[in-house]
Amino acid sequence: MHENERHRVILSAVEAKPFVSVAEMVEMTESSEATIRRDIATLHMQKKLRRVRGGAESVAPPAVTGLLGRPFSVNQSKNAAQKRAIGRAAVEMLEEGEAIIINGGTTTFQMVHPLATRRCQVFTNSFPIAEHLLKQTKNTVVLPGGTIYREQNIILSPFDNDVTRNFYARRMFMGCQGIAPLGIMEPDPLVIQSEQKLIGQAEEVVILADSSKFEKRSSLILCPLEQVDTLITDDRITDVHAAMLESAGVTLVVAPSGAATEEEAEAG
Repeated sequence: MHENERHRVILSAVEAKPFVSVAEMVEMTESSEATIRRDIATLHMQKKLRRVRGGAESVAPPAVTGLLGRPFSVNQSKNAAQKRAIGRAAVEMLEEGEAIIINGGTTTFQMVHPLATRRCQVFTNSFPIAEHLLKQTKNTVVLPGGTIYREQNIILSPFDNDVTRNFYARRMFMGCQGIAPLGIMEPDPLVIQSEQKLIGQAEEVVILADSSKFEKRSSLILCPLEQVDTLITDDRITDVHAAMLESAGVTLVVAPSGAATEEEAEAG
């Protein structure tokens, strides 16, 4: 990742929450600790952030505390070809006119392009998903009430009267922070609270996750694997992880991403 791109990612993360650690920035940018410390020093001198022990903080902390986890803009470029393949496979499951829930995230966002050929009823808490479906498709879009979290581009509410309880869906499509034998993992309590409400409104839960999510962990578990009906991932999934899903009774759908990767290489 080039210096300008690292600086953009670091500033986006720092603006999303009061404090971001060096370790978090290393993981976000896939850079060394020494490189990140130099970036922090540079941005501190430019007065774009404030260097503090162990990381950095915003010079103008947000009025609304951001959510834990990477901002939408940071996640968007990660494993893009795999996410597109997963999004296409998810839409192939749908029937015309079906009522569905699409939770906010960069993998679920990839459902919007193939949805252009469908006319479904879509409940989503994602601004980018809602905007694209409204402008580019004929799908009906329903949004919940709540607070807008700019960096993740989602709407979340801790209250029950946010329209969620009034929507019924055949399937709920959602991403995640990580996948482990104990279950599906997310980084923020408010995200988990919102997703658990949404899960209760759908007959089936479908997880959209590229294979890297099997190596990631979080301190919070959204639900056990046994509560997941289907998981769609890319063709880099290992036999060990496939066996883990099978033992939990999860239907595994593998979306080949090789063609998409080749197209990207040709375009580049």
